[in-house]
Amino acid sequence: MKSLGHKTSFAALLLLCSLSCVSAYNYLVVLHTAARSHYHVGSALAKGLAAAGHQVTIVSPFELKKPIPNIKDVLVPSVMEVMKGHIGNLLNKSKEPMLTRTIGFYHMGLSITDALLSDPNVVALMKSNQTYDAVVSEVFLNEALFGLAEHFKAPLIGLATFGAISWNTDLVGTPSPPSYVPHAMMRFSDHMTLLQRVANLAFLSYEYLFQNFYYLPLQADIYRKYFPNNKQDLYETRKNTALVLLNQHVSLSFPRPYSPNMIEVGGMHINRKRQPLPKDIEEFIEGAKHGVIYFSMGSNLKSKTLPLEKRQALLDTFSQLKQRVLWKFEDTDLPGKPKNVFISDWFPQDDILAHNNVIAFITHGGLLSTTESIYHRKPFVGIPIFGDQFLNMARAEQNGYGVTVNYEELTAPKLLAAIERLINDPEASKKVQDMSDRYRDQPETPLERAVFWVEHVTRHKGAKYLRSASQDLSFIQYHNLDAILLLYGGIIFVLYCLGLLIRRLWRFLQELFIGRANDKSKSKAKLS
Repeated sequence: MKSLGHKTSFAALLLLCSLSCVSAYNYLVVLHTAARSHYHVGSALAKGLAAAGHQVTIVSPFELKKPIPNIKDVLVPSVMEVMKGHIGNLLNKSKEPMLTRTIGFYHMGLSITDALLSDPNVVALMKSNQTYDAVVSEVFLNEALFGLAEHFKAPLIGLATFGAISWNTDLVGTPSPPSYVPHAMMRFSDHMTLLQRVANLAFLSYEYLFQNFYYLPLQADIYRKYFPNNKQDLYETRKNTALVLLNQHVSLSFPRPYSPNMIEVGGMHINRKRQPLPKDIEEFIEGAKHGVIYFSMGSNLKSKTLPLEKRQALLDTFSQLKQRVLWKFEDTDLPGKPKNVFISDWFPQDDILAHNNVIAFITHGGLLSTTESIYHRKPFVGIPIFGDQFLNMARAEQNGYGVTVNYEELTAPKLLAAIERLINDPEASKKVQDMSDRYRDQPETPLERAVFWVEHVTRHKGAKYLRSASQDLSFIQYHNLDAILLLYGGIIFVLYCLGLLIRRLWRFLQELFIGRANDKSKSKAKLS
């Protein structure tokens, strides 16, 4: 009996192992940008997949702070230097027109894409005999990287860290009607005026032409350079994307249509359980009688590199506050630092915002930061610099839980007025709490949803049944221009022919009656 029991236990263990092996997949996750905020989103998905028992390889300029057994890092340090130069240029162009800054964004994407594919570690990975069940790639001006999917004979899954924009919506045929879906770079709501709709349509038209006739051909050149043996070209690869995970949620933005293989997973990087803070930070927050304001300009913009007049404006503002301030400052020394300010080059932002004694957030308005702030029910002051930060802050102002201070106009009086307006307005706190409640009310966490859909697409070999037929249509077919021309052109032609017929018939009748009248008059003349 004892031997039988051992045999039964061993058989059960074998069965469990076999089931585990069958359900475990091997994923390649490509997080190409040197923006740590983007990495946080992608690494959260990688950790979620690893926790589900899968093997994950991450290609990124960053590496995990704490090694995880089933996650392997492939570092691409060359990307870091390339992106630093471009970010500096974009900051210097903050006063230039949006079109100029947008072109700078696209050129940054081209440089990063080429740098990653030429990195020795990536070259070695591509030459290896490694196989993957799916390739998860961030979607951020890096279309040539999508060739890794066919190279490794795996479905392509896009991770849209930026929110919905043509870069990712076009991959799965998600419609974006310009009448009520504003471009991510525009500061409009979904209820646009006539002039705003004109501006939105104009910018979308410009972007379409720029992408299709300038930018994408350059990405196609990079694609052919590094994937000469791929059967699909860049455009086919884009249209055959199996899934896009979107770092957004309807409760944080506005209702809009999505294709069935575009899934909202906004906030999957947020910690649902607050972790203990370092002792010095915890004591600083707990000892604040009037609360704490947290200030960070994100991972790309360094406070220590701000112009002296902007830095002085911040110092003058904080010195006048009765609240304490946590300032993410990337240097150990800050001349003139007020006593109520605590500086550090790193803060556990998520856990700080979750603290009850933190009452507000001063941010650059990035999507991750604003999402975290909303989740933790903290109103915020935004100082947007570029990208979607302007739109995020426009939404916050429209919804009543945010105040914007333009970077070019940043002075101590203006920033102080914005902070005091926010923290003294009970409606701002109530509105952000209401939005947080709506956002939290989901059947599962965003990370659980993301892991499910990645596994689903893998199990079903790319889940081609989700693919929209719109991906096979040309611009003319998609917008029904040929059908419109045929239908309404046909109707107009028929109406024209009817009009012509009626006109000729009328002339004929006129001539007939006139002819008869003339005949009668002639007959009367003869009789007389």
